[in-house]
Amino acid sequence: MDFLEAYLNHLAFERGLSKLTQANYKRDIAFLLAYAESQALLLLKTQPQHIRQLIAKLHGQGLGGKSIARMLSSWRGFFDYLVKQHNFTSNPCIGMRAPKSAKTLPQALSADQAVKLVDVKEEDLLSLRDHAILELFYSSGLRLAELVGLNFDQLDLVNGTVTVTGKGNKTRIVPVGSHAISAIETWIDVRSLIAKSESGALFITKQGNRITPRAVQYRLKEWAIKQGINSDVHPHMLRHSFATHVLQSSGDLRAVQEMLGHANISTTQVYTHLDFQHLAKVYDQAHPRAKK
Repeated sequence: MDFLEAYLNHLAFERGLSKLTQANYKRDIAFLLAYAESQALLLLKTQPQHIRQLIAKLHGQGLGGKSIARMLSSWRGFFDYLVKQHNFTSNPCIGMRAPKSAKTLPQALSADQAVKLVDVKEEDLLSLRDHAILELFYSSGLRLAELVGLNFDQLDLVNGTVTVTGKGNKTRIVPVGSHAISAIETWIDVRSLIAKSESGALFITKQGNRITPRAVQYRLKEWAIKQGINSDVHPHMLRHSFATHVLQSSGDLRAVQEMLGHANISTTQVYTHLDFQHLAKVYDQAHPRAKK
């Protein structure tokens, strides 16, 4: 019997998991099955020591702890299914843990670098759009997917906020600084020159279509070169810079957690280990792009 195919059908039709999640499970479990085959090991005979050996092998090949933990989770779910549905006697992954990875701190620009990057002076159509994108990234710490998915009805420029739906379909309201508001208003004034009448997307291409994540990444790298920033700049770096500078200036970890949309405070705490220039006391007063 093809246990993997049966399990994938279970994930799709009984648990209703997305195609992307199914593909991730399939890849991880196929790796386990290939390893078992290479060792002439029957799936039914898989023991905890076999899983430990595979984990050690993956770790020795340089695979990180998070990746191994994800694979372990896939295997654990697979064996759970086999125990419940196909009379396997035990789950060899129970109690297994992935090796811990060394913690890497997120990369962030200095305050001076960030301001230099987002301070776009060119006034052609796409430069005005990119200026608004850069200012909003740094002003509000949005994720790339959140920014490209923005529609007009999510903006409140009068009150200086943007409403976004992040991971887990959780909605949050984030402050927007005055420099970002000004850049967005300028972009909106010229956006109508290329916009399709039915498009509600805030940021669009010359063809009037919603801008793609890849296009934003490409344009950001171009602007980093133009503005003389030597770092390998990517959209998440501006999110990290936002978090670092606001936390440094306010010391309010909970507020930064809410603005970033982190489910757990431990995710936000990584920014407390970063040592950047002290800016001021609170977001509205101290953020480099919040003041007029």
